[in-house]
Amino acid sequence: MGSCSHEHHNALHGVHDHPNVAQRLVEAESLCAASGARLTPLRKEVLELILNAHGPMGAYDLLAQMKNASDRPAAPPTVYRTLDFLLSKGLIHRLTSINAYIPCCHPREGHQAAFLICTRCKAVKEASAQGLLDQLDALASSDDFTAHHSIIEISGICQQCRNKA
Repeated sequence: MGSCSHEHHNALHGVHDHPNVAQRLVEAESLCAASGARLTPLRKEVLELILNAHGPMGAYDLLAQMKNASDRPAAPPTVYRTLDFLLSKGLIHRLTSINAYIPCCHPREGHQAAFLICTRCKAVKEASAQGLLDQLDALASSDDFTAHHSIIEISGICQQCRNKA
């Protein structure tokens, strides 16, 4: 269910390398409709800001941009509820290590990925982590532990930043 013409579900790729935002918003609307939910104007606005960003966006970055766009500023709780909705539908990911949000390249609920996060330029690359997650699930179940969610984030310096140094 990717929104890109090239197949790279498992390949490492930049999360902001998908230029067709309008198409991705249409796909998000149909994905929500299929689960009986609505992509309200506010949800669409927040998703569009995240899709158009050049890097991960924090909740307060979103609030600041939303204030510029409308007369009525959105309250932080409203934005957090909106982010929770977009997360639950698999439309975005939350990077806990930097407390910021990025678009999901292959939106669907329950999709797990691994992220490489450059601490200098904030570029984020995503790849499927199914093999790793299978190992983590096996580890959890060996202790009769029920995992609800796991996210793999690796921070470091990307090739471009290393080449500049």
